[in-house]
Amino acid sequence: MSGGSPVATRPEQVFREDLAEVAARVRKGLEEEITESEQELPPQEATADRIGRAAQEERARVLEAGARGLEKLAAGRDDDLDEDESFGVEAIVLLEGRPAILVQRQDFPSQAGDWAVLDGQRAGIRESLARVGRVEVTGHADLDWLGTGFLVAPDVVMTNRHVAAEFGRADGAGGFVFREGMTARVDTAEEFDAPETDALEFAVTGIVGIHQNVDMALLRVAPTSGGGGSLPAPLRVSGTEPADLFGRPVYVVGYPARDGRRNEPEAMSRIFMDIYNVKRLQPGTVTGIRPDGSMGHDCSTLGGNSGSPVLDLAEHQVIGLHFGGRFRSGNFAVPLFRMTDDPLLKRAQVNFV
Repeated sequence: MSGGSPVATRPEQVFREDLAEVAARVRKGLEEEITESEQELPPQEATADRIGRAAQEERARVLEAGARGLEKLAAGRDDDLDEDESFGVEAIVLLEGRPAILVQRQDFPSQAGDWAVLDGQRAGIRESLARVGRVEVTGHADLDWLGTGFLVAPDVVMTNRHVAAEFGRADGAGGFVFREGMTARVDTAEEFDAPETDALEFAVTGIVGIHQNVDMALLRVAPTSGGGGSLPAPLRVSGTEPADLFGRPVYVVGYPARDGRRNEPEAMSRIFMDIYNVKRLQPGTVTGIRPDGSMGHDCSTLGGNSGSPVLDLAEHQVIGLHFGGRFRSGNFAVPLFRMTDDPLLKRAQVNFV
């Protein structure tokens, strides 16, 4: 199937219900979307409203085409899909089958369809959300944030090696130090339309280690002066491989960014409506262990999710460290349940359970 979705999985593999029923639900959602009249707005807001309305209309057009495409797939008419319908189907897979749900005040809106099950796991998911943050830097020549990190020990955050390498370097004596003139922090807020006062930041006070074999780094953190004086308890990291790993429901928490390297930029703009760099909840499933030893998953991640935890939906334990993906191929994570004896993780006292 052609198009621009970062999800490689086909719709019949994503949705447990009949595809025609998915199409009907999408159309019902479009009918229920109500927008304010442009005439009711002050003149200075009218232009912005027209721009926003145009984006909504384009999104509705894409989803209506996708609904037609799903109906054709349900009828076995795969070869009849036109380009717009094909793209629309992928948009629905992304928005409904593998959504990237906006987080606000460390909570998320209820979902329709298969992911209505998230409501029953809300308490555990909210605990996870509070322990994941955006890795931000000062003193970098080009960037002010680099990826995602999450608490895995009382004062340790895990992220990717390629994230930490932007501000850290080897000191020549077996350790790691900050690059000259740079500092880092982890901000657990950075949510869409959230007030600055909701932020809880951890200062990165040191680099425990940058792994040499897998894309992982561990950072020492401490609460900032405005952080309430203590860090939340770390996430629990699974020390054993979950049963029935293939197809197991999971979720990623992170900060997807505009990602023109892996995904077609116009497609991402039309689907995400240009809302990037903020906290999202991204459910999906495990697709198995790959030949290179990494764990595959099909959550809808983009650039910026580097360093995100992959959490088991039933147990809310971290089973993987997301580190990347390949367009229309899948996403990759370090399977942490296979690293319980790793010297770096032992030294950091990672919270294996």
